[in-house]
Amino acid sequence: MKITDLLTVETVTLRLQSGSKSSVIRELVDTLDRAGKLSDKHAYEEAILAREAQSTTGIGEGIAIPHAKTKAVKTPAIAFGLSKEGIDYEALDAQPSHLFFMIAASEGANNAHLETLSRLSSMLMDTEFRSSLLNVTTKEEVISLIDRKEKELYEEEEKEKETTSDDKGIILAVTACPTGIAHTYMAADALKQKAKELGYTVKVETNGSGGVKNELTKEDIASAAGIIVAADKHVEMERFNGKKIIQVPVSQAIRKPEELLNKASRGEGTTYTGTGKSSDSEGGKGRSGFYKHLMNGVSNMLPFVVGGGILIALSFMFGINAADPNDPSYHWFAEALMTIGGGNAFGLMIPVLAGFIAMSIADRPGLAAGMVGGLMAATGGAGFLGGIIAGFLAGYTILALKKLLNGLPSSLEGIKPVLLYPLFGIFITGMVMLWLITPLKAFNEGLSTWLTGLGGGNLILLGLLLGAMMAIDMGGPINKAAFTFGIAMIDAGNYAPHAAIMAAGMVPPLGLAIATTLFKKKFNKQEREAGKTCYVMGATFITEGAIPFAAADPMRVIPSVVVGSAVAGALTMVFGIGLPAPHGGIFVIPIITGSILLYILAILIGAFTTALMVGLLKKKATV
Repeated sequence: MKITDLLTVETVTLRLQSGSKSSVIRELVDTLDRAGKLSDKHAYEEAILAREAQSTTGIGEGIAIPHAKTKAVKTPAIAFGLSKEGIDYEALDAQPSHLFFMIAASEGANNAHLETLSRLSSMLMDTEFRSSLLNVTTKEEVISLIDRKEKELYEEEEKEKETTSDDKGIILAVTACPTGIAHTYMAADALKQKAKELGYTVKVETNGSGGVKNELTKEDIASAAGIIVAADKHVEMERFNGKKIIQVPVSQAIRKPEELLNKASRGEGTTYTGTGKSSDSEGGKGRSGFYKHLMNGVSNMLPFVVGGGILIALSFMFGINAADPNDPSYHWFAEALMTIGGGNAFGLMIPVLAGFIAMSIADRPGLAAGMVGGLMAATGGAGFLGGIIAGFLAGYTILALKKLLNGLPSSLEGIKPVLLYPLFGIFITGMVMLWLITPLKAFNEGLSTWLTGLGGGNLILLGLLLGAMMAIDMGGPINKAAFTFGIAMIDAGNYAPHAAIMAAGMVPPLGLAIATTLFKKKFNKQEREAGKTCYVMGATFITEGAIPFAAADPMRVIPSVVVGSAVAGALTMVFGIGLPAPHGGIFVIPIITGSILLYILAILIGAFTTALMVGLLKKKATV
C-alpha cells in the first residue's frame, strides 16, 4: 500500500485558516469528515485530543502529526494541511508548525496501513523533502511529491540493508511511543539517518501498532557497542540484563539523535540489572521507582476496572438487588451484567494490577508470581492493598532469585524463565501472602467500617481532601493516588469516595473552560480556543486538560482548581452521592446512587468556584 492510497486530493488543504492548535485539529478533522473517512467526527476529534493530552504531536522542525487509532474511523486516511505563516502547536522545539499530517487509523488497521504510516514518518525526516512541501502550489503537486519520495525511499531501504561502516561497533536502539503510529518510526529514522552521517552501524527495533519490527537478536545484543531505549511505554528489557543502556523518552531520539549515538558509541549508560532503575543521566530518571511500577499496574488494570465497573453500574439500573435471583426485583439481564462485570472483569482487576507491577520490576518472569499473589489477595479479602503488596513482593522476589541463581551453569540458562523463576517465585510469594492475608483483610474491613461510619463533618473533610488531591497535580502521582483509593473503595462496596473523586476530576478543565468564556480579556486567543476544548475534556473526566493553563500561570491557576475541586468533592459527600463506575465523566452520571441533579450541582458549583477565582486572580492578557 502506498501513502497516496491514504492521502488523496480530497484530504489536502493548501491554505489552513486556523490560528491555534485546537482550531487546526478541528479543521483537519472536518477535512477527513467531508472526504467520508470518518464514521463519528466528534469521537475521532476526542481521540485526537486525548492523544495530545499525553504529549504534543508537534515534533519540531515545523512538523505536527496528530493521530489516533479508533473505531470512529471508517476508512484509514491521512489529511495534509499547510500553513506558510506557521501555527503554535506547542511543538517540542517551541517553534511554529507549518506541515500538518493528521493520521486516521481504524481500530482494525492492518500491518499494511501501519507500515505505510511509518514510511510517511521516515520521509518527513528529510530536510529537502520538507522544504519542497512548503513550496507546493497545487494539491496534485503534494501527491506527486510524496509519490516520488516514496519510490526513492524504497530504493534507499534496499541499499541500506547494511550500514556503511562498522569500525565503531554496532549500536542498537529500541523505539516505542504510546500509540505506535508516528513517533516510534520517526525516532527510528532519525537515529538511522544520523548514524549514516556519523559512520556508525545501527540496528533499530520498532515497537509500533503493527507489533515489533526488526527485533534485536541475542547475537545483536551480545556484540553491541551501546544500546539506546527511546520509549514512552513498556518494552521487553530483560534481554538487556548486564548490558549498559541509555534510556530516554522517544522524543529525545527525534530531537537529539547525534548526542545519543555518540554516548552509545562510547559505551555510556547504566548497567541494566533487571531492577527497572537503569537510565542515562538525562532521560530516564522519571521512569523508575515505586511510582513507575505502580502506574504500570494501574494502567494495565484500568480496562478491567472501567469495563467491569460500568457493567456493574448498568446492572443497578434494573434495581440495586436485581442481580440476586432471590430478590423480587430480579432480572436475568442484570444478573448477566453483574456476572460479567463483577464476577469476571472485577475479579481479574487485582491479579492484573499485581502481575503488571511485578512485570514492571522484574520484566516477564515477574508476571506469573505477581498474578498468583494478586489472585490470593483478591480471593482472600486482602483487597487492593494486598494486590499492590503482592505485586511488589513478587517483583523483588524474582529479582532476588535472578541474583541468587546467577551462578548456575550456562547450560541451565534456558530453564530459568520457564521453570526456576515461576516455581520459586510463585512459592515464595504465595507463602508470604498466606501470612499477610489475614492482617490485610482485617485492615481493609476496618477501613471500610470506619468510612461507612463517618459522620457528616468527617465525610466533608474526606471529600475536601480527595477533591484537592485530584486537582493539585492533574494526572500526576497525587491525582493517581486519590483515583486508586476510589477504585479500592468501589471494590470494598463503598461508592461515596469515588463519586467525590469523579466530580473533583471534572472540575479543573470545566472551571477553566467557563473562565475563558466569562473572562475573555484575561486570556489570549490561543487560551480561549483551548478553553473550548476543555468543555469536552472536563465532561469526559480528562483532568489533564487544565495542564496548559496551570503551566502558563501556576500561581493563580493551581490554587483556583484545587479550591474548586475540593468544594465539588465535599458537596458530593454532603449530598450523599455514590458512584459504582470508576470512569466515564458525564456518561456515568445516570447510574450514580443518589440525586443526579445534586451531583451535577456539586460539579457546577466547583467549576464556577474555579472560574471565579481564576477571573479574579488572573491579570489581563497582554497578547
